[in-house]
Amino acid sequence: MKPLAPGLGYVDLQFLGFPHVIATAVLSHAGGVALVDPGPSSTWPTLKKTLADAGLGIGDVRTILLTHIHLDHAGATGTIVGENPAIEVCVHERGAPHMIAPEKLLASATRLYGADMDRLWGRFDPVPSRNIRVLSGGEQLDVAGRRLEVAYTPGHASHHVSYLDRDTRLAFVGDTGGIRRPDGYIIPPTPPPDIDLEVWRDSIARLRAWKPADVFVTHFGPWREPDAHFDALLTALAHVGDVVRASLEEPGSDEAHARAFQEQMERELVRAVPDANRPSYEAAGRFDLSWAGLARYWRKKP
Repeated sequence: MKPLAPGLGYVDLQFLGFPHVIATAVLSHAGGVALVDPGPSSTWPTLKKTLADAGLGIGDVRTILLTHIHLDHAGATGTIVGENPAIEVCVHERGAPHMIAPEKLLASATRLYGADMDRLWGRFDPVPSRNIRVLSGGEQLDVAGRRLEVAYTPGHASHHVSYLDRDTRLAFVGDTGGIRRPDGYIIPPTPPPDIDLEVWRDSIARLRAWKPADVFVTHFGPWREPDAHFDALLTALAHVGDVVRASLEEPGSDEAHARAFQEQMERELVRAVPDANRPSYEAAGRFDLSWAGLARYWRKKP
């Protein structure tokens, strides 16, 4: 486990064997442990072993804090609660019903990932309603010896929240903070069905208002200079939005447009980061799905 501050660390889940794709933040205290976005159940053995190597067991976990319920962030939650039924799961009110009864969530994900569902994500077990703490934004939580503020931060997902540790001023921003791997290149994850660029920009403003010292993104890890990070993310959001909107005005099928978008994004990635590992970026957020999410957004606009 890599340290962030006393009592704070994070785990690289080594998703699909790639480093720096999914990170789980760990808040530890004598009173127990909290996990921010435990990842999919396909990586639960890695998380469990890393916690054990740090002297922490499943019985130490008291709280799971979900930024949102997408499978790469929340998929292992039901599995973990099954091993420790005392865990409280904090999740936005729009996401909570799908943690309790995940059939619609899984059907939606299956439309995107098809036969790869099990290979990528593994099981998604339901969470009993008694374990759920529903959030709407604006709450203050006492978790693992820390006071956390909660903000509603949609745009990537309509049920997305972020958490601020008041002591360290570290903000856990999930996918509202984009994808930014160690080379520093920022990519907005924009898969269907909830992408809303205007709302996303409002959420970034809400995060800025916290005046965080650092931001922690699930894909991947901690970053200093939050204002510079958010400036770059806003630029990237505007760019991909414009590219997809322009593609919708051109002849051709959605499949052809998505393929062209993917090829353009890959070229831009290679120009910005010549030695970038393209498959690992694709593991963090598929470009073809990003086109689909933005296309849906533009087609819904009046």
